[in-house]
Amino acid sequence: MFRSLSVALTLVLSPTPVPSPPADATGAVEDLVLPVEDIVGEVESMDGTESESKVGREVTVAVTSDVLFALDKWRLTAKARQRLAKVAEKVEAEGAGGVVRIEGHTDDQGSDSYNVTLSQRRAQAVESAMRKLLAAAGVTLEARGYGESRPKVPNVIDGKPVEPNRARNRRVEIVFTAKQ
Repeated sequence: MFRSLSVALTLVLSPTPVPSPPADATGAVEDLVLPVEDIVGEVESMDGTESESKVGREVTVAVTSDVLFALDKWRLTAKARQRLAKVAEKVEAEGAGGVVRIEGHTDDQGSDSYNVTLSQRRAQAVESAMRKLLAAAGVTLEARGYGESRPKVPNVIDGKPVEPNRARNRRVEIVFTAKQ
């Protein structure tokens, strides 16, 4: 027993030799230090038409434009009004009041000026509907269109357009501050 204990202590207490680099290895070794970006969890509906993310107290509910509008249009569909009513309920139940931002986004098809105008009109259409739904909530609504400048995912990968990504980028986001 003492013999195995002494062998174990010798192994544990003896210094570990530093491995030497191979003889043909050259060059300096540098540590890479990279910043860690915020990790944002996102919950997406089964059909991919709505998602929700939260960073700190800021909640973003994104609804794809394909659900809200016809192609190249900014008039809300009947289905859109139902979806926005659910979002308004969430803002009323979980929101801390203050400013609610409504941000319109497009994919990369069409000119920048066309996309900015379309996204602004869509944001304003959602703002108008939300204003009626949130009349008693004590919030200030702000609408802004960003066009294609803030894609959620790349529109093109390896030089090829990716239609499911483009569909995810065509969206309106409702951003509010949650209660503590």
